[in-house]
Amino acid sequence: MQGMNDTVPATGTHILIDHFGGKGLTDPDQIERALQEAAMAAGATILSGSFHKFGGHGGVTGVLLLAESHISIHTWPEKGYAAIDVFMCGTARPELAAASLKTSLRPERAEITQIRRGLTEPIIPAI
Repeated sequence: MQGMNDTVPATGTHILIDHFGGKGLTDPDQIERALQEAAMAAGATILSGSFHKFGGHGGVTGVLLLAESHISIHTWPEKGYAAIDVFMCGTARPELAAASLKTSLRPERAEITQIRRGLTEPIIPAI
């Protein structure tokens, strides 16, 4: 029996990552490899991916569809910025994906926000 302050485990973990500075913000191949390595580091299963480079010195947008959800990125090289979204459920470890992305993309600074998704209200035992 669970106590009054217990909660049902989260359905998944959503990590929002802001990378400032770093490398490869205009290179779709490098970004795709970085996201693939991140998914593998997290123990996730890659289903498919799609990446697009905007013209000239433009940025890259891309997503890996995972059996456990997704990893996506959008870069603004003119601002030295990348917005990354990692959402995973099951036994995948999104925090390991975040660490892998920091290693491969080498931002000068990273800000990470972690959100537990799918939480329910505390369970109240039946009387």
